[in-house]
Amino acid sequence: MKQFEANFDGLVGPTHNYAGLSYGNVASLNNASASSSPKQAAKQGLKKMKALADLGMVQGVLAPQERPDIASLRRLGFSGTDANVLAMAAKQAPAIFQACCSASSMWTANAATVSPSADTSDGKIHFTPANLTNKYHRSLEPQVTGRILQATFANKQHFAHHLHLPDNEHFGDEGAANHTRLCSDYGKTGLEMFVYGRHAFNTSKPAPKKFPARQTIEASQAVVRLHGLNDDNVVYVQQNPNLIDQGVFHNDVIAVGNQNVLFYHEQAFYQSSHAIAEIKQKFVGDDLHLICVKTDEVSVQDAIKTYLFNTQIITLANGDMAIIAPTDCKENPAVSAYLTNLVAQNTPIKQVYYHDVKESMRNGGGPACLRLRVAMIDKEYAAVNQSTLINDRQFERLNAWVDKHYRDTLHVDDLSDPQLLIESRTALDELTQLLNLGSVYHFQQV
Repeated sequence: MKQFEANFDGLVGPTHNYAGLSYGNVASLNNASASSSPKQAAKQGLKKMKALADLGMVQGVLAPQERPDIASLRRLGFSGTDANVLAMAAKQAPAIFQACCSASSMWTANAATVSPSADTSDGKIHFTPANLTNKYHRSLEPQVTGRILQATFANKQHFAHHLHLPDNEHFGDEGAANHTRLCSDYGKTGLEMFVYGRHAFNTSKPAPKKFPARQTIEASQAVVRLHGLNDDNVVYVQQNPNLIDQGVFHNDVIAVGNQNVLFYHEQAFYQSSHAIAEIKQKFVGDDLHLICVKTDEVSVQDAIKTYLFNTQIITLANGDMAIIAPTDCKENPAVSAYLTNLVAQNTPIKQVYYHDVKESMRNGGGPACLRLRVAMIDKEYAAVNQSTLINDRQFERLNAWVDKHYRDTLHVDDLSDPQLLIESRTALDELTQLLNLGSVYHFQQV
């Protein structure tokens, strides 16, 4: 039986833009209102997907959301033709309008939490879309995300899909960005690590003071129940509130794991020694590697700026691990020196591959933000919608699709252009056929 971890990356949408919507995300705020390149962003993402496929990884793609979100604007009282809705919303409520044009679904680490069949009580892979309640622009995503996931993982014998948690900040859920699975092998029972920022029902507990804590422990506990996980194979860890206030809005900005490796900054967790002790106690296996980066090696600000921990750690065919890092890491002296030293140490991480994903980085997301991890075995892989998997042919088709439909440059002011909406819908309608998704978008169902 073959066992592996597949990566499903979010395809950058045709309205990719910089609106600076994410309070607490430093890169997002710093690049607000700059011109973007949807075509370049999509091609950078596809290039990374193809590179991982060429390394022997199972690589898939998840479709973007429809933007501008006309249905949400109509729900808020903007009426008339689509062109009238765009014009009225852009003029009367520009902040709301920009939120309904967000490109954020490209970061599929926030799409859902996934538990593989080796961990769940019914032996199926479980998916719970994140509700993303902390940010209005992201709270628009869960329903369509659920449809896309169901169309990608459609076989009910192997896949179980849950409704996203209640749309309330008490159950704020940001998906896999705050979830890490440690295991000896992908097909064996693992330790699922849920990182949260605050207790919603007990405000006496520690919490950040400046920026919001987007994940609650109550949300993480609910996902554990939904997925049928055993408490012996779960650990809840609180993110360091001080780091959230410095711009570490998700755990995957300061820690990342793969199989028996946890790569994290020494300031990542609240009461870190207790958290690490529980991880050691519950991990099944003898060869756990805890790689702790000290502050004097890489500062928190350098980690945020380069997204050192928002890298992907993958297991290659020979059993060695490699880090997929943004070129920003290579361009930072401290981070570059650290990674050069890391691959020479006695850990499973032996290589670093750098990729240019600057269009995503400028909007606040690195390589790890762009992918949703799904550990599976061969029979589950065979049950996946094969049209969503990246191979030479599909890579060429998707690149040609981007060339056909995407603009080279897009400014925030362009979002109210009715022609852009037409272009976007035309592109997405064609994409659902390329990926064999059916009618997942609202405009396809009305």
